[in-house]
Amino acid sequence: MPELYDKCLKVGLRMTLPRKIILEVIEDSEDHPDVEEMYRRAVERDKTISIATVYRTIKLFEEAGIIERLDIGDGRARYEEAGEHHEHLVDVETGEIIEFQDNELEEMKKAVALKMGYELVDHRLELFGKKIKQNS
Repeated sequence: MPELYDKCLKVGLRMTLPRKIILEVIEDSEDHPDVEEMYRRAVERDKTISIATVYRTIKLFEEAGIIERLDIGDGRARYEEAGEHHEHLVDVETGEIIEFQDNELEEMKKAVALKMGYELVDHRLELFGKKIKQNS
């Protein structure tokens, strides 16, 4: 946890025990949990953590740039560690979120912006798809 913990300290966040636990939940997540899921995971570690504490902490971490919000169109904000740029492919049948990077796509996005007279400074891209069924 040192990396995220250090980021929190660097931006001046006071690290209480509940915040440390929520930070651990985020770091240990291999998926993109919503606040309710983070609450369930946090309570497994410390029964005294309230849902309100999780909501406040997530908002604080998001505002501080520690985590990023992800909206995949299911009405629930999901979260992940802020960090290296990547895209998301969402399986519309299972809800699974697959992270990927593609240099060719990155260059294409810059070229599109340039063609329209802009320099690309930031973006988000979520792709939605269904797994192709393989014939046996």
